[in-house]
Amino acid sequence: MPTQCNQEFVEFHPLHHREVRGGFEGGTITSDAGGLLLREVEKRTGIIAQFAACFRDHRRAERIEHRVEELVAQRVYGLALGYEDLNDHEELRRDPLWGVLAEKADPAGESRARQRDQGKALAGKSTLNRLELTGAEVKEGERYKKIGLDFAAVDRLLGEIFVQAHREAPKQIILDLDSTDDPLHGNQEGRFFHGYYGHYCYLPLYIFCGEHLLCARVRPANIDGAAGSVEEIARLVQQVRQAWPEVRIVVRGDSGFCREELMAWCEANQVDYVLGLAKNERLRAEITAELAQAAEQYQRTGQAARIFQEFTYQTHKSWSRTRRVVAKAEHLEKGSNPRFVVTSLPSLEWAAQALYEELYCARGEMENRIKEQLMLFADRTSTAHLRSNQIRLYFSSVAYLLMQALRRLGLQGTEWAQAQCTTLRLKLLKIGALVRVTVRKVWVSMASGYPYAERFGQVHAQLQTVPLRA
Repeated sequence: MPTQCNQEFVEFHPLHHREVRGGFEGGTITSDAGGLLLREVEKRTGIIAQFAACFRDHRRAERIEHRVEELVAQRVYGLALGYEDLNDHEELRRDPLWGVLAEKADPAGESRARQRDQGKALAGKSTLNRLELTGAEVKEGERYKKIGLDFAAVDRLLGEIFVQAHREAPKQIILDLDSTDDPLHGNQEGRFFHGYYGHYCYLPLYIFCGEHLLCARVRPANIDGAAGSVEEIARLVQQVRQAWPEVRIVVRGDSGFCREELMAWCEANQVDYVLGLAKNERLRAEITAELAQAAEQYQRTGQAARIFQEFTYQTHKSWSRTRRVVAKAEHLEKGSNPRFVVTSLPSLEWAAQALYEELYCARGEMENRIKEQLMLFADRTSTAHLRSNQIRLYFSSVAYLLMQALRRLGLQGTEWAQAQCTTLRLKLLKIGALVRVTVRKVWVSMASGYPYAERFGQVHAQLQTVPLRA
């Protein structure tokens, strides 16, 4: 009688005289053990809990198995750990480590009400989907989509988390504005073809202060890049000044935000600005001598030449007043390359060259922050509706806030203090581990061969010095 084997093995090419076999009998193993560090960050910041409080749950309490806080945590941790699709959660819900991340009292899911759900502690894709697809108002008789999100509350939250991250009020903050293209490949609400980018897209608006994300707004692409910026800046300035009445605020952006409405608002509300200014023949004429001098220097040295100048300037129609303009007369191998910046900052405080090279050019760092949004799937705006795509952007934004808090609280002083989200995910969060759930403990036995165990311990130790959130 042939021997019956309960395990199915996969045969691989032998290693010298040894057979190499693989199988799926290793037990409850996770690949996301480093997510426990994110959970420690959450315990100290309450970022996910505060985000969950922005939802309104209209479900009948006696029928709920997954609280809103658990659903939101599941989705945010999923994005941070690299799972962009709701479909991924059909398998992740079986992982008890994820039950721990979502604060499930029964992380193994053994006590689920329905037999088919036992062993699956978390929600499946259909339940999670309700977070995104519920409308602005829950209609009477709605059967499934009953978890609504208050957009205004989320907008306030981004500002509140920024304030919470500071132990004391800073003397000055710089608010960076930028827009980017979010390519679309379906028939989403609000899609338009953008001639500059050459495809159908959204045109989301971002506002950062350093690494801190303050605004992430989905917008259709058939608008001016600066559309809505005054309203967003006004909202943020009011919120920041309520917390820090004496803080100085500077708005910074490229020439796409050089609009009379924004500059006039800043001038009327004691907010300074440094904005790129699109070049034209009148502006070039102001620095004719400097451009010639730069060209002569380049011909003599063969090296890029820069000469800075400043002057007052007013457009014929669009500007309401004269303003200070800083010009860079530059000559490169490809030829003349003039650049202009308009600012409310006085020359006694910022000389022309320093203002351009040290203050204005520093806005380029915001590009790296936008790239990190894409690492957290902020471009996954594939639902049919503008509202649900905005909700997806909010989830990605909160995942970024959690990752940024990990850097700020756990990685200062380490070689990963400036590492981007994908690097942290690969090196710090993606750790294989055997998970065992007992009556009193959850054992997470991480891979002995993990190459960054010492660094992991250092990060964990730094997080333990941060007080738990009350």
